[in-house]
Amino acid sequence: MMVADTDVLIDFLQGAEPAARRIGLELEHQALVTTAITRFELLAGARYERQRRLIAELLLALPCLPLDEAAADRAAAVRQTLVADGIDIGMGDSLIAGIVLVHRGILLTRNRRHFERVPELSLGTI
Repeated sequence: MMVADTDVLIDFLQGAEPAARRIGLELEHQALVTTAITRFELLAGARYERQRRLIAELLLALPCLPLDEAAADRAAAVRQTLVADGIDIGMGDSLIAGIVLVHRGILLTRNRRHFERVPELSLGTI
């Protein structure tokens, strides 16, 4: 299962390549999901009515993986491990990583610098 991160969904909405093409292909094949955290980030970042409409339309097409107890626990473990090693990828990215790990997904993101530090997290290429 491919899980879209916020940055690649923003690229899709803006038509920025190569992410726009990859996200479009995954949507066509109904092989793409996102996380509750990404859903929040997209909705919270919409400043204009047109953006809100485009985001709402995109989110209708994307199943959303929840931040449930298992994902929260995994995210906390990820965060504790990284912080103990002097690495901070931020709370939102820790939560996204926990959700993707619990669901054994592959994260599509441009933010490889953060996510490649998470042990066992599979990253897709754009």
